[in-house]
Formats: sequence, C-alpha cells, structure tokens
Amino acid sequence: MSDVTIKLPAAFHVLTGGQRQVPIEGATVREALVGLDRACPGVLERLMDPEGSVKRYVNVYRNDSDIRDLDGLETKLENEDVVWIVPAVAGGSGMVRA
Repeated sequence: MSDVTIKLPAAFHVLTGGQRQVPIEGATVREALVGLDRACPGVLERLMDPEGSVKRYVNVYRNDSDIRDLDGLETKLENEDVVWIVPAVAGGSGMVRA
C-alpha cells in the first residue's frame, strides 16, 4: 500500500466535508478511489459509470499523467503520488465573435 493524496474539485467538497485533498492508501488508482469512497461516501457514484469505468467527462491523473495513457484504474501508485480528479471542460463552437 502506498500513501497518496487525492485532490478533488470543488464539486466534491460537499462529500469531503470541505476538504480539497484527502490522504488515502492504495496500491492502484482503483484501490485509492475505493478508499476515498469509504472515507467520503458518494464519491464513486460521481466518478464511475455502472460498468465500473471512469465516466467520460471525468479525468483522473497520477501526478502529471492521465491514467487513460497508463494502465487506467490499475495504474500503480507509489508513496507521495498525487491522484487528481479533474472534470472535463468543454463547450463553445470554437468560433470567435467580434
């Protein structure tokens, strides 16, 4: 087990009692997220789809790397890693209006 920090956006602060980051243990990103849900019930419901995958509009990073480019939820964690939960940002047509 590794000691990691999970950093969360404001939308999750209601579930974390206002905490912006939560220390968690886990050997993989999945284990860390499950541990976070144990500490802050309701988190997984917002992060995962019914099949157990990260929802499309949620990005999860281990340090500076998107877990989709690594081993997904099975990405290994090491002590002092930071897991970032980042909602996707989208919108606009790309057209600049004067």
